[in-house]
Parts: sequence; C-alpha cells; structure tokens
Amino acid sequence: MSSFVHPAMPRPSSNSDPTQHASPTAVAGVRIPDRFPSFPDRFRAISSHLAIAPPVSVVIPAMNEAENLPHVFATLPPWIHEVVLVDGHSTDETVKVARELRPDVRVVEQRGRGKGDALISGFEAATGEIIVMVDADGSADGNEIVSYVSALVSGADFAKGSRFANGGGTDDMTFVRKLGNRVLCALVNAKFGARYTDLCYGYNAFWRHCLEQIALDCAGFEVETLMNIRVVTAGLRVQEIPSHEHLRIHGASNLRAVRDGLRVLKVILRERRARRTGPRAALAAANLGEGA
Repeated sequence: MSSFVHPAMPRPSSNSDPTQHASPTAVAGVRIPDRFPSFPDRFRAISSHLAIAPPVSVVIPAMNEAENLPHVFATLPPWIHEVVLVDGHSTDETVKVARELRPDVRVVEQRGRGKGDALISGFEAATGEIIVMVDADGSADGNEIVSYVSALVSGADFAKGSRFANGGGTDDMTFVRKLGNRVLCALVNAKFGARYTDLCYGYNAFWRHCLEQIALDCAGFEVETLMNIRVVTAGLRVQEIPSHEHLRIHGASNLRAVRDGLRVLKVILRERRARRTGPRAALAAANLGEGA
C-alpha cells in the first residue's frame, strides 16, 4: 500500500486520537517522506474505505464559462482541498457563478492572455501538494480525479490524462484534430523517448515539486505539450490515466486546429533544439518563443 493512501477510519474520540502522540514522520505505522514536513494530523476521507493526506488543489482556467461551471463544479469530489478559478477577463458572470456555487473558491485574475498564462497563474496561487488541471467547458469529469491522485500517491510524479489509452475516449475531437494529435504525439515520442498515447489534452495532475523542474514559459494551448515534453526530459515518473473527454456543454471553444497545431509543432521543435544545445540555448529559445 502507498505511503500516502490508507484505509479510512471513523473519527476517534478526543481521548483516543491515534495521531495525537504520533511522530511527525510516522502516522498509522507508516513512515512519511521528509518532503512532507507539515503532514496533517487527520486524513481527508475519499470513501468509507480510503483516505488521503496530501491536500489537492484543482486549478480551472475559465473565460466566459458561467453556463458550464455548475456542471464542472458538480462533478468535483468533496474531499479536494481547494478550487482555484483563474478568470481570463470574462465578460459574463463567471466569477459570480463560481462564488455562488462554491463560496470558498479562490478566484485569481489572469494577468495576461491564453490558457498557458492562466494555468501558470493558477499554479502559483494553488496551495495543495497535488495540483489537478481541469477545463471549465464541462468536457472533463471530476469523478476521474481520484484515478489521477491514486497514481500520484502510488509513486508517479505526473499523472497524464489520455483519451487514447485503453479505457479512455473522446466525444469532442474531429478527424483532423485526431490526426494532428497522433502525428504530433508520434513526433514527441520519437524525439524525446516518451511513450505517450495522447499529447494535447488538458486533464493532468502532478506533485507541486514538478513545477520547479519544468519551468513553464508559454501562454497558449501548447502549454500541455510543453509540460508533457519537460516532464520526460526532467526524468520525472509519468503515468497515463485513461480519461473520457465529453462534448463542451455550452459555448464555443477558442481552440483552432491549424493555428494551435502549428504552435504545438513550434514548441516541439524549440524543445528539441534546446535539448541538443544545452541549458543556455534552452533559455534563449524560451525567450524567443515568448516574443514570437
């Protein structure tokens, strides 16, 4: 059994709390790694048989998604630590609806523009040890979060959603997008030694420490590809999670297959060039990418 997932136990009385006198590095007879010095006294219940200690933050970038948020929030599990909504300069009632649905939601105003910029802002604001990325269009099922978290507490650094892994699926991708995703995924696998079945998917989860090793620096939809490349080049442990992508519930997507596909290709080529020429070239390439 993982060092972080334990059988859930009934809440003990005030005189019989088993963690009250426990060592900071051992709870329920299981040693806790030193990277969690502020290990909580109580586990967060997932079900009657399972509990988890690390706090989980869900980061949701949103722009004019007021109609979709009720569906998104309804599927989020009750045991998550916090929801961080990154508002991308919405002109509808996105923020108001979010606060009505979840009074404890943390709202972050996006500084710039683009999905990548929004996610970076959300990651900075999140306080959990585990961070989960969820789209605000209703295409992702929050009930799947337990699968991502389970992979992380079982030893993975990065849990990567895949619509094409066994058990996954998609209702939303056109033939052109599927073909483009397959070609770009094959390119990343060949150039970076990855074994991905899906590349351009925004449903992922990871331990906070990963952010120090992947140093995100792009603003658009290509952010998922950049993350997938850098976790591999950083030597992090990646596990794919089968995920089903549903249709957007309301509104139209800002994604454009050709435009954003070219941006993804540009990131792949930049990262490959940077990997060949070393850290200084990587930094220069990143700066050029920001100015492009």
